Amino acid sequence: MELLTNLLIGLIAALHLYFLWFEMFAWETTGRKIFRQMPKDIFPKTKVMAANQGLYNGFLVAGLVWSLIITDPVWADKVALFFLTCVLIAGIFGAITASKKIFYVQGLPALVGIVLILI
Repeated sequence: MELLTNLLIGLIAALHLYFLWFEMFAWETTGRKIFRQMPKDIFPKTKVMAANQGLYNGFLVAGLVWSLIITDPVWADKVALFFLTCVLIAGIFGAITASKKIFYVQGLPALVGIVLILI
């Protein structure tokens, strides 16, 4: 069970590392492909805002990776629970405010990770 949980945490961290990359460094290229429903002229105007979002995703990555390298299993679980809860809340908020797809991509994996830690 621990291996499955750690693999899921690693996958979620990798996903948020991808978010960091495209929001901070490829907003006007990859961002346009991901958010096709947004007008193309908005991407240059929102580049700084997207980079800020990317930075926050980097903090989530750091916390999730940190939880994987902590040797004390109780402490590692607590750190993982905190950062997975942050991801879950972001996924719920994104689903409410932007697109329900965000919950499935971001929130649901975090929720599964939380459940795996708690059982």
